[in-house]
Amino acid sequence: MTKDQNIMEATDSQMIDDFLSNNKGKKVVVVQGLGFVGAVMSLVCANGITEEYAVIGVDLPTKEAIKKINALNRGEFPIASSDPKVMEYFEKSRSKSNFLATHSTYAYQKADVIIIDINLDVDKVSSDEKVLQSYDVSLSGFKKAIQSIGRACQPDVLILVETTVPPGTCQFVVKPIIEEEFGQRGISFNGYIGHSYERVMPGPKYIDSIQNFYRVYSGIDEPSANKVEAFLKTIIRTDEYPLTRLSNTHATEMAKVLENSFRAMNIAFIQEWSNYAEEAGVNIYEVIQAIRMRPTHKNIMMPGLGVGGYCLTKDPLLASWSKKTMFKSEKGLSNSEQAVQINDRMPLRAFDIIENNVKGGLSSKRVLLLGISYLNDVGDTRYTPVELLCRKLLAAGAQLTLHDPFLEYWDELELAIETDLEEIFQKKYDVVLISTAHSSYRNNIGLINFFETKKDLFVLDCWGILSPEEIIRIAQKNTVKVIGRGDI
Repeated sequence: MTKDQNIMEATDSQMIDDFLSNNKGKKVVVVQGLGFVGAVMSLVCANGITEEYAVIGVDLPTKEAIKKINALNRGEFPIASSDPKVMEYFEKSRSKSNFLATHSTYAYQKADVIIIDINLDVDKVSSDEKVLQSYDVSLSGFKKAIQSIGRACQPDVLILVETTVPPGTCQFVVKPIIEEEFGQRGISFNGYIGHSYERVMPGPKYIDSIQNFYRVYSGIDEPSANKVEAFLKTIIRTDEYPLTRLSNTHATEMAKVLENSFRAMNIAFIQEWSNYAEEAGVNIYEVIQAIRMRPTHKNIMMPGLGVGGYCLTKDPLLASWSKKTMFKSEKGLSNSEQAVQINDRMPLRAFDIIENNVKGGLSSKRVLLLGISYLNDVGDTRYTPVELLCRKLLAAGAQLTLHDPFLEYWDELELAIETDLEEIFQKKYDVVLISTAHSSYRNNIGLINFFETKKDLFVLDCWGILSPEEIIRIAQKNTVKVIGRGDI
């Protein structure tokens, strides 16, 4: 550690002590990781249901993380959200002064509960056409994070893993590291280790997806499971959403990756049938709606541009990797691996539709993309399927205009994003793509009026958000296609 880092650490340590002196009598919850899960989990803990906690969010001392930490401590929540409860809970924690953000691991010394909400990445190697060639799971960053906890935390702390991890991680990785670090400190670890995976859904129900939703949990032993249960009951409305305890951490870890793999495979399955419907002249949306009338099939997925975000793009691979690596199986989960590849390649279908319907090729064509985020009504570009589509359009020579109501800049592609719909309506386009199903694009009179004033546009609705009446109006002067609809 450099001299400057020592000074920063000392300053942050004093800030933590001052924070805790102003929150005397409160148990301390430390959330490791201030990303899309950890930042909002911190707010939920700071606004507990049956107990008032002093909450400290810890992130790495990187440039981006420090920027986020400073914003939080200034009173600026760094994640755009359509959920009004996010800012409501943030303002409440500010008024109560029971939330602090820091990069100092000194916080772990003060914790009664440490919640782990950090990234665990899968390194995928794919071709330009998104054919999955290989993948690996690197636990090095995760292990360092656990080591930083073990070097500082109290012997009786509850360590709760929320991060989506390969099955086997709590028993084979977390527990041994904590015990090793305590051994080096010359003391015994008498604390608790549990796993309770998050089901966070950024969007209009961001807070509720944590506080007002069902939760699965376990511990490495019965005392740990009991501790996890007692803690979760203080922050989740378990009277309305009862907790589910599983027999061990292998089971809860498997539950999370199976839960997400099921969704990923359902999406991949519908992709194949969506293509079939287009070729057969069938409206796949009305087919699916008819099938959903059957109770056993209510959760069948609708078609779309593709799969994005941090979970569904990797979790099936975490499971397959665990099977081969943690549990020494000769074979992985081949269906789950194939689903990831199918989903990664989904945007290529949209590109093919555009290329086949735009006369004279895409070179110099003016293309407007409505929506950049991977999910409707959030500002999150992580692994968005729009990225592959944009790269293909740019490679074809198209001139892009990007719009998203929740984003001003696209870090991955280093591109500016417009947020004002009225402003982009003033420009001319050859192609318009509804690439994210933001609610602001649905039933938008201004958007439909814009289409009606144009002629010879090619419009591709990647998510089926245009109503039949809107499609008829737009198609009077323009060409309209919808992914999964072979009837138009």
